[in-house]
Amino acid sequence: MPAIQLTPAQRKVHRSEAHHLDPIVMIGGDGLTPAVRKEADAALKAHGLIKVRVFSDDRPAREAMLQTLADELNAAPIQHIGKLLVLWRPIPEKEREIDEDRMPGPRDVKVIKYSKRGGQRPEIKTLRVLGNQRLTPGGTIKRAKAKKPLSVKKRRQAD
Repeated sequence: MPAIQLTPAQRKVHRSEAHHLDPIVMIGGDGLTPAVRKEADAALKAHGLIKVRVFSDDRPAREAMLQTLADELNAAPIQHIGKLLVLWRPIPEKEREIDEDRMPGPRDVKVIKYSKRGGQRPEIKTLRVLGNQRLTPGGTIKRAKAKKPLSVKKRRQAD
């Protein structure tokens, strides 16, 4: 796969974003091994923008490693500064499974209780209401009422 081509402006933005990053992948004396490629691919999937540290004094070899990684992992080479290589690839969107049986999660509700005496500040409380609970008009939390099955007598009357 060929490397992604970026404009100089895009490359500049990614270079500034990578400034504060620490190297995630390290390339040792063995060079570009399959394990290094696999780790770099996993890091690009997770982060999108990564720094790679190369423990080699040979500058042309480091440039070749940057180009090789960019080509094999379908990434854009952002920068080669010293022994650091910076690569970028867009993070793939995760497909979310929609669970039909999922119930609503907890929600935070603000309850305001006004004082019976005028001129005092109202009492404000934040309560967490879970999926199986409800908030009463008085500001307390109660469990939601479960639907009880109809008795035989009431079922006959409904028919």
